[in-house]
Amino acid sequence: MSTKTAAAPLQHRRIVAAATLFAALVAVNHATPARAQGMAMPPGAQPGGMSPPNAGPAGGGGGDQQSAWERRDMGVGPSQTLHDGAFHGPTPNQIPGGQVVTTKGLMPLLQQQGVQVYVFDVLGGAESLPNAIPAAWASRPGSFDDATQQQLGQMLRQVTQGQVDAPLVFYCLSAECWMSYNAALRAIRAGYRNVLWYRGGIEAWRSAGLPLGRTAQQQGSTPGPTGMSPPQGQRPMFPPAS
Repeated sequence: MSTKTAAAPLQHRRIVAAATLFAALVAVNHATPARAQGMAMPPGAQPGGMSPPNAGPAGGGGGDQQSAWERRDMGVGPSQTLHDGAFHGPTPNQIPGGQVVTTKGLMPLLQQQGVQVYVFDVLGGAESLPNAIPAAWASRPGSFDDATQQQLGQMLRQVTQGQVDAPLVFYCLSAECWMSYNAALRAIRAGYRNVLWYRGGIEAWRSAGLPLGRTAQQQGSTPGPTGMSPPQGQRPMFPPAS
């Protein structure tokens, strides 16, 4: 049996596993208490003025409370177009064509054996989720046929080896950050079927007591492969080879 023939069933199993896990994740998200969709704010508080609950580890008893906080309704409707206003501000709690994932939903996905999950850091700060791929440039407003879209499509094809069912996770700072929303919309438009928007971002990750790492830029990242350089003025999109 040829190597190519032997690899096909394995690739198929991985795709099936990813799709099954994604379906389970959707079920978990929809099982989140109803208050997650319209979590009441303290009298006089502004939509972006809520502090994260001191939930501790995401798997603990405070997980439901934190999930509700991460999915709170800020009164902003979802949009299928790229956000071209200020990147800091209230965001929707849904994303067309993708799924909003909370910390409680993301952790089992990242810990699942045999399923490759690709996490993209669309913030570009000093800290990131572990093993995240730098992609702050993918937040750019514009159109779905611009240079940024073409480059993101090329990067995703290379990272996922062309598997459009691969789980992709995009995050930035918090539920008041549009950068990862734009990047996730671009991935959806590029044809990826399992796009997850981690709306709570680094703020939610830290609130859950989970560890953050340094970004590839802070570690001294090297340029990406030939023909894959980031747009001018942006940092490299791939972490350095280990």
